[in-house]
Amino acid sequence: MGKPRVVEEVAKVNERGALTIPSQVRKAVGLEGNALVVASAVENGNEILLRVQMTIDRDQAWFWTPEWQAEEKKSAEDYDQGKITRMSADEFIREIENW
Repeated sequence: MGKPRVVEEVAKVNERGALTIPSQVRKAVGLEGNALVVASAVENGNEILLRVQMTIDRDQAWFWTPEWQAEEKKSAEDYDQGKITRMSADEFIREIENW
C-alpha cells in the first residue's frame, strides 16, 4: 500500500472569517454538506488543521465504546481463525436455553 495522496488547494478567508473548503479537498475526505469539522491551531504558528467530526446517534454510542470495540476485534480474530460454530436458528435457541 502506497503513501496516501495529499490534496492541497488554496482557499480564501473572508472578512467574517468564513472559509469555503475547496471541492477537491472535500471530495478527498468524503465531506458533505452540513458536516462538522474541528478546527485546531497552535498559538503563534501558521498552520490550521481541520478534522472531520464524526457524529454518532446517541442510541448507537454503546457500540463505539472502547470496551465494545475490543470485543468486536476479538470476535473478528476468532472468525478469521475459524473459531466459530455454525448452527440453525433452532439449534441456537436450544443452545442458549442451556446457558
